[in-house]
Amino acid sequence: MRKQSTNLNKSVYNISRRANELSPSGIRKFFDLVYAMPDAISLGVGEPDFVTPWHIRESAIESIEKGQTMYTSNSGIIELRKELNKYFRNEYDIDYDPNTEMLVTVGVSEGLDLAMRAMINPGDEVIISDPAYVAYASAVILADGVPVAVPTYEANNFALEAADVEKYITKKTRAILIGYPSNPTGAVMSKDQLAAIADLAQKHNLMVVSDEIYAKLVYGVTHTCIASLPGMKARTILLNGFSKAFAMTGWRVGYACAPKEIIAAMTKIHQYSMMCVSTMGQVAAIEALRNGADSVKEMVEDYSRRRLVIVKGLRDIGLPCFEPKGAFYAFPSIKVTGMTSEQFAETLLAEEKVAAVPGSAFGKCGEGYIRCCYATSLPKIEEALKRMGRFVNKYKKS
Repeated sequence: MRKQSTNLNKSVYNISRRANELSPSGIRKFFDLVYAMPDAISLGVGEPDFVTPWHIRESAIESIEKGQTMYTSNSGIIELRKELNKYFRNEYDIDYDPNTEMLVTVGVSEGLDLAMRAMINPGDEVIISDPAYVAYASAVILADGVPVAVPTYEANNFALEAADVEKYITKKTRAILIGYPSNPTGAVMSKDQLAAIADLAQKHNLMVVSDEIYAKLVYGVTHTCIASLPGMKARTILLNGFSKAFAMTGWRVGYACAPKEIIAAMTKIHQYSMMCVSTMGQVAAIEALRNGADSVKEMVEDYSRRRLVIVKGLRDIGLPCFEPKGAFYAFPSIKVTGMTSEQFAETLLAEEKVAAVPGSAFGKCGEGYIRCCYATSLPKIEEALKRMGRFVNKYKKS
């Protein structure tokens, strides 16, 4: 048997310009490092430590036992879309047509990708906040668009201010992409702040893409759905899912709600890329919507307790920390050490075996901060704080 030649010219691989432009996820980098250190404490990846509630798992098991293992409609199971419409009517007084204004997606990640590809032409600009979730800029780039980062600051509670946004709007601006409650900061925007963004969108004829995956994870404040504001249902692509509130990250069930023209375009792309979300995952999502409210409430109460512990603990060891009002992240400043965010996170992991994500992974304005996820047990949080205390005491500048 002849041996095949492996003498390939590297140019044969022809990696695309867009793929080369993308930076590897700063979150996944530290996730992979922690896997190689079984005794490390991870405050890195934003994943609930709760197991999906049993009644939700049981509904999926029953669907498999019944042989419900075929494809569903590209748009998703109609019962799920109807339940979602009930949810939006009850929570926000918004009425979406389950047949034409909703699409079930493989998590919010696919919904974001579909929204950008359905709406963006080469060179179109999309405004995002800085810092922001790592996938936002990449999703815009993959759609041949241009992400335009608008700085946000701790002094303003990391809110995206309309006056700042307007300075960055050009003739090429197509949309404003927001994610509140925020990953990585835990910030929540008030109704008035969102109304100012809504006014801006209407004034400049822009769409708003709103990632509201953490909508149910708020503490002492009320989440405002921007699509519920006057005139905004027709201007909003609303993205949400089941991963965070229902502890269903691995199920990969999300959804998009938008005007029928946009949903139709997103669905066409979805047909050729994902086709549909798993049947059993959608069945589980139906059960979550119908009977999961009590479980969500219990988890949110537990997150809030952890939130108070980690924020106080970070402040006590000398790391100033903005008080998060949503999601499950603390975003402390590490400037007292004189290290960059990358240096701090890498050295902390190497010396104290505590994983946090460098703030710089989320944008230029994240430099000088780290993201600490408190979706882990209190004993682990308390131990992580002890280790971080030793670390900060060792490296802080006098």
